[in-house]
Amino acid sequence: MITNNRSGLVAQLSSPRLLILLILLFALGLRLYKSSVHGLYLDEKFTLINTSGVSLEGYNQHDVFFTPGKTYFTPKEFWKEKPLKDYIRAIIQTDIGNSPSHYALLWAWIQVFGMSDLSIRMPSILFSTLIVGLVFLLVRRYLRSDSLALLCAFLTAIEPFFIAYSHMARNYCMTIFITLLGTYLFLRILDRRAEGKQPIGLYIAYGLSFALATLGHYLAVTIFLCHGLYLVLFNRDLKTYIGLGISTIGGAVGLIIPWFVFGGGKYTFQTLAYQAKLYGGLALTNPYNNGFGIILPATLGNVVKKSIPVLADLFMFSNGLSTDTLAFRNLIIAFALGCVAVLIIHRFGRGRSVPVWVSILIPLLLVAGFAVYSVQSPRLIVAAAVPLFYYLLSQAFLSYTNRPERRFLFLLVLMSTIPTLFLIAIAFRNGHTYGITQRYSGFSFPYALILVGLTVREVFRQSTYLRLTLAAVLLLQSYYIADLLYRIYEDQAPKYTYYGHYRIENPYATAANRIKSMYTPGDTVLYPSPRTAPRDEVENTYTTHSIIDAQYTNLYLPKDATYYQRMDTTQTDRIILVKGSTKQQVTIFDFEGTKYRY
Repeated sequence: MITNNRSGLVAQLSSPRLLILLILLFALGLRLYKSSVHGLYLDEKFTLINTSGVSLEGYNQHDVFFTPGKTYFTPKEFWKEKPLKDYIRAIIQTDIGNSPSHYALLWAWIQVFGMSDLSIRMPSILFSTLIVGLVFLLVRRYLRSDSLALLCAFLTAIEPFFIAYSHMARNYCMTIFITLLGTYLFLRILDRRAEGKQPIGLYIAYGLSFALATLGHYLAVTIFLCHGLYLVLFNRDLKTYIGLGISTIGGAVGLIIPWFVFGGGKYTFQTLAYQAKLYGGLALTNPYNNGFGIILPATLGNVVKKSIPVLADLFMFSNGLSTDTLAFRNLIIAFALGCVAVLIIHRFGRGRSVPVWVSILIPLLLVAGFAVYSVQSPRLIVAAAVPLFYYLLSQAFLSYTNRPERRFLFLLVLMSTIPTLFLIAIAFRNGHTYGITQRYSGFSFPYALILVGLTVREVFRQSTYLRLTLAAVLLLQSYYIADLLYRIYEDQAPKYTYYGHYRIENPYATAANRIKSMYTPGDTVLYPSPRTAPRDEVENTYTTHSIIDAQYTNLYLPKDATYYQRMDTTQTDRIILVKGSTKQQVTIFDFEGTKYRY
């Protein structure tokens, strides 16, 4: 009886439902940890003003800040109710008319849960966690393995990209989740059509996912293009084409086209064309000191070097392999050694009886490059093992003989690569490499992680010599992933957090809290007001001095407050409280130039 009870308890504790629940809780914990410690960076501040209907520098607040003879303004005036056109204008100004579905969701969220850094980042945290669960469902259903589904879910839970972007009040986690949901709905539609059914509800949901994802970020369309390509290659059912066509057109006509024709989206493509011309010119004339970052001409060499780290970071076993830190020459040598190892394994190392020399030579090949590497980094061991991992991934593909499963794997490959290939094509078209960046190919991460899960499982199916060798490499790579997560939490991973130094808590929220606690009737709040330098007509509010610090601070002040506030054009860094009774000046916060203006 004791044995039976214990075996029953073990079965319950190891059940897929319990394990995925634990993984989801673990993922949520990783995303909540330090989620509100670091102040908002620039794009997040744009998110806040867009969801508040505030145009940066006061285009729709002239009566608050710029009325002739009006010296003071109050939070109550700042927070006056704004029409829909103000929200649209704000999105045009700071986000080129992109992401209206994210802003609409976040606006509703703020109405319920209020305005705080944790609150506005919570949707990203929740969507990032839900991605973990959806990956589990996708793998379990279409690769028919609970253990593989749990492994892929765990890898998704610890993926640095999803953890870093869950700490940002931006559209990425929401849009990636919706595109992943769209993929699941697409496959379920094909399942139901194979059964001879007409899934009207799934069609409607798919069309809605297409619309919301595209309105979350226009590059989400690359995943739906993969769906279309898959359909053309593998489906001959006319009714499926009609159903998916109507659902997609319905989503486009109902939501996407109105926004891009009549709403703020009509400025998206105009701005993209302007940026392509601007960045293309800078790539040729001032690639390094232009104020935007490094923008190189789109030569074959530049595009390859810029693409390597983006593609490498999609797959956890190659994360961190960069030409900047390891040198292109070293990566080529390591990759060549790995290819030699693949040839030897394919020819001599796959049988039941593996020659001893093979089991000795394979590990040696992974470290042989250190005799000629110019950088003595252990990461080059990982680089040398990358061809082996891809070889095992191909072997994992071959182990699936069922046609639907093999087609699903093909779809995974499409969705793991097409978004980045699209960025590369755009780079050549525009003449610069500025758009080849990790976050724009982020839609591929869920599918790439499933491929990583297949690879890791295949590693532990190999002969002892190869299993131990690659397990050691995976252990080494796990150390680098753990170190990357630490640096993300410590705000020291610029590729993921955009910052290489530790940001303090939100300076504007801090200033607002100090004003609320110290302000008494008769006091006046002074805001720093540096001279403005607009780059184009959209940015220009036709004023000579900035009101940005006042706008950001008022976002955190009570909407009905009547604190007297004014701009101080004599200084550029301090928020000051002037006590009415004594005229004493108390520094509320000092931004110290750009130090705290993230």
